[in-house]
Amino acid sequence: MPIRVLVVDDSAFMRKLITQIINAEPDLTVAAVARNGRDALRKLEELEVDVITLDVEMPVLDGLETLRQIMSTRPKPVIMLSSRTKKGSDTTVHALALGAVDFISKPSGSISLDLEEISAPIVKKIRLAASARISKPKEPLVPPAPSAGPPSFPPAAKGAASKIVIIGSSTGGPRAIEEVFKQIPPNLPAGILIVQHMPKDFTYSFAKRLDSLFPFPVKEAAQGDLIENGKALVAPGDFHLVVGNDRRIYLNQEERVMFLRPAIDITMQSLPRVFGNKIVGVILTGMGSDGAEGMASIKEAGGVTIAQDRSSATIYSMPRVVAENGHADYILPLNRIGESISKIISIM
Repeated sequence: MPIRVLVVDDSAFMRKLITQIINAEPDLTVAAVARNGRDALRKLEELEVDVITLDVEMPVLDGLETLRQIMSTRPKPVIMLSSRTKKGSDTTVHALALGAVDFISKPSGSISLDLEEISAPIVKKIRLAASARISKPKEPLVPPAPSAGPPSFPPAAKGAASKIVIIGSSTGGPRAIEEVFKQIPPNLPAGILIVQHMPKDFTYSFAKRLDSLFPFPVKEAAQGDLIENGKALVAPGDFHLVVGNDRRIYLNQEERVMFLRPAIDITMQSLPRVFGNKIVGVILTGMGSDGAEGMASIKEAGGVTIAQDRSSATIYSMPRVVAENGHADYILPLNRIGESISKIISIM
């Protein structure tokens, strides 16, 4: 039975174009189209669909509010369609935190005449979204006080960190990382690196959102940034990130790994020669196997490795490969990973 898709876009041209792309595939079909969020919610009361493509910017009821209502009543896999503007990337990152599975950047604005150029990614992401594990969002994010659960730490020492936490994720990752960060207290005596599969511009918006939510600084990594205690750096889209012997960030645009840049493996494999066994490696939700080799190198160096479990992962592929290879010291549900990171760092 084909995957049934609801296409939501205020542009009649875009609805037609997206419908043509989807219906050209034998295993996909457009079950219905909607011209705005209110129309979409009405259609969802009348029919069953497997995946929704949802435009971010619409009149009557915009993409974010439509997504909130979908996730709070009848959660479905949702793929956001957004522009590549700063506003579009900020809104898209917010949508991912609300529970959207993935997003697609329109090549040339809200009405993209050249959308066929990304028809293959659209089709691939719809198929992936149909297999995603979707749940209702929890209460609005309020990071707990440092004393709740994980250990608290004195003010972080200045200078380069001697311990490092590296978190890798892909599809479903932004929401998962926020859940992990809820349990990491300020002044963690370790640096934090995040490699999230995401295009350039979007990683800046993602880092900015994390920085606004949590009591420790988060920024998109830049060339020469120092790894510091209690500070998180997000690998920028379209760049591989490695850590040098001086514990500073070095970015490059060398060949993609498994079609990815940044690649989690590249960053993880640069860490043991710098931090030895003072590494906590974490692989969260995502498609593919990026991070498997990196986690193996961390474990071989004597670091500690954590993989997200099947029950809490939106896409259980990246963590599954780590677990099946025997390179996960701990396989944990998402709501225990942040606390575990803090406890491991406290005794490392």
